[in-house]
Amino acid sequence: MERIFNYLKAATAEIKKVSWPTKKETTQYTILVIVLSLAVAALLGGLDYIFNLLIQKLLTRQIF
Repeated sequence: MERIFNYLKAATAEIKKVSWPTKKETTQYTILVIVLSLAVAALLGGLDYIFNLLIQKLLTRQIF
């Protein structure tokens, strides 16, 4: 039981040392994550479209 108490005491002490971001920083990071996620999605969607076109052209020419 003492081990659990010591663990909780140490965890509480560590939480007090954490430097939490401000509301402004949190908002900026959230917007950054959304923008980067959309950019990666657009990039992967574009690559998927291009590869799909290439595969269709290869298959219609019956190269295989």
